[in-house]
Amino acid sequence: MLQLLKPEEREIERADYVSPDQMFAAALGFVRRQYPIFLVTMLITLALGAAYLVITRSTYTAQATIIIDTRKLQPYSSQNSLFTEVPVDSPAVDSQLELIKSDNIARSVIRDLHLAQEPEFSRYGGGFVGNLLYYFYQLFEPGDESQDEIERRALREFSNNLSAKRVGVTYVIEISYRSALPERAAQVANAVAEAYINDQLDAKYQSARRAGDWLSTRIQELKQQAISADRSIVDFKSKNNIVDAGGRSISEQQVAELNSQLLAARTVTADARARLDRIEQVMKSDVRDATVTDTLRSDVVSKLRTQYLDIANREADLSARYGVNHLAAVNLRNQMREIAKSITAELGRLAETYKSDYEIAKQREDEAQRALEAAVARSQIGGQAQVQLKELESNSQTYRSMYETFLQRYTESIQQQSFPITEARIISSAGKPSKRSSPKTILVLSMACAGGLMLGFGIGLMRDLSDRVVRTSDQVERLLGADCLATLPVLPAAALQPNDTPLSPHEMQADVGAFWAVVSSPFSRYAEGIRSIKSAIDLNSRLRSGRVVGLSSALPGEGKSTTAAGLALLSAQAGHKVILIDADLRNPSLTKLMAPNAAAGLVEVALGERKFEDVVLRESTTGLDFLPAVIHTPIAHTSEILASEGMRALIERFSNVYDYIIIDLSPLAPVIDVRATGHFIPTYLLVLEWGKTNIDVLERALANARAVRENLLGVVMNKADTDLLKRYEGYGTSYYYDPKYSQPS
Repeated sequence: MLQLLKPEEREIERADYVSPDQMFAAALGFVRRQYPIFLVTMLITLALGAAYLVITRSTYTAQATIIIDTRKLQPYSSQNSLFTEVPVDSPAVDSQLELIKSDNIARSVIRDLHLAQEPEFSRYGGGFVGNLLYYFYQLFEPGDESQDEIERRALREFSNNLSAKRVGVTYVIEISYRSALPERAAQVANAVAEAYINDQLDAKYQSARRAGDWLSTRIQELKQQAISADRSIVDFKSKNNIVDAGGRSISEQQVAELNSQLLAARTVTADARARLDRIEQVMKSDVRDATVTDTLRSDVVSKLRTQYLDIANREADLSARYGVNHLAAVNLRNQMREIAKSITAELGRLAETYKSDYEIAKQREDEAQRALEAAVARSQIGGQAQVQLKELESNSQTYRSMYETFLQRYTESIQQQSFPITEARIISSAGKPSKRSSPKTILVLSMACAGGLMLGFGIGLMRDLSDRVVRTSDQVERLLGADCLATLPVLPAAALQPNDTPLSPHEMQADVGAFWAVVSSPFSRYAEGIRSIKSAIDLNSRLRSGRVVGLSSALPGEGKSTTAAGLALLSAQAGHKVILIDADLRNPSLTKLMAPNAAAGLVEVALGERKFEDVVLRESTTGLDFLPAVIHTPIAHTSEILASEGMRALIERFSNVYDYIIIDLSPLAPVIDVRATGHFIPTYLLVLEWGKTNIDVLERALANARAVRENLLGVVMNKADTDLLKRYEGYGTSYYYDPKYSQPS
């Protein structure tokens, strides 16, 4: 028995892990869907590559090889000056590469070989493209070109075809030239190598000659500068009276002596200041302090303090014997006060003495400081003179040394002018190439093929990512969490033509509409898909008797009415009692097709205005009953009619009479009528148009229709292009759409 997966079971089956098989299947599906894009883009790029091979001229490349010889012999082993050859390193070789490709070398070769008048150089490289550019230029710039313009064009073409590169990490350089003529390629490559060597020789000679001329002038200048420097030393000594004594000048000796005197004066000043600070501190304290005499070392103060202490002892003894008010004790205290005043007066005299000593010591220190500063100033003047003297002596020595060095190098440069040499030499001359170097047919076609595949992959990927429509059953099940019950193919247009025979209000048209294919072509793929839908309805546990199924879609025109009619016809043909209800009160398309002349229908029955037996129509061939929806004028509140108690009672009545109640509902997105049917429809089918229904619109529509989402039996993909569907579904297509199963045996 077929078991339909519940949403909970389907969620369990979904895993975050993606196996290699799934990745391979996804990649294979992508290729299967987009392979026409791959083929088209690859064919286009191959055609462009072939056109490039036809249009582009063939070129030949010749190579000449030179080496930067770092072990060349010097004509004089004693050449060790600024102008001798330095070791050749990697940056030096790179510099030579740029020199080979310079405009000076190019102009030299163009003049020697008279290349400016050749069509290859004067017409943008010649060939089809070059001549086309040249004639295009002449069209906008008529008249004769100047010689400078011709030479500039030839130089530009020459530089584009010339290349030089280093061989690995060696000192070998390959000079390559590309030309339409193999002889010309070899000729120009050898000419460039020779021109480079000649340019090096000429540069060496010119450098040595200019160096010799400059050195000759410079030597005379240095000689005069050395003589002037010696003379300035003698004049400076006599002017500044510079006399050295034991390595030290007189001013330096005076500074040393005055510095010693200043240190002694500062010591005396510090001692006087300390005594002054101490006596000021004593005057602020008690004269009876024991440290006064020891600190000041004054005999007068010491005697007065001794007297003070003796009287204090006697006063204390008398006060203890006779009381503090005794006349003798009072007299002693008066004597103590007089002695204290005497001590204070003596301390004041000592303070004035110490202050005078401090002022004298400070004055002597200042005089020593001024004398030292004057001596230092005189010493600095003398020191500056010594610095200037040393500078003059250093300049004299420098000029003398430079004069001798430049004289020696002048001799060497004269010798180098007679022996100009260069580091480079040709080790392999260019020969006539036997095979063309470009364009390479295999490479161009391979790149065109690879580029076409990459471009096709990019285009296909963008198309795949931007494809937001329903195309596969797996896609439906993954996005909606519902089973895809069937995929119905597109029917021929001829089957959509209605019958023009006049009908009475109680008659229903037969053999009209695409859905009649389930009767006229029972073995067709369409009929097989309708049977799959019926089987799912039969196996649903919620639909055991009076199977009530509502069919809707996300948007109009997706084929829900056709599917509903086909399902009803198939069920009726199988011998079941079936009623098809047109409940799309906004656009009753089934009524317009099957009963265009009906006078009353679902609205009147639901509102109790007419009896069911008076408005129901029956198809004579299959026995299908049809309840139309006759809308004479647009109804604004169709959702209230569907949500009414009369509608629910009508469906309950049909459940007791019919085996299948197939209800054609309005679309989900434009109107809200479907949301009002949840109280009498237990199960829904959602019809989607293959390759047209937008996923975002579908998800939004289901999010707003909770009853449909919770009671959704499955999804039907309608109007599928079976040929294109094979590119989106890799399984089942070999037998599901096999023609042998679409006809009776």
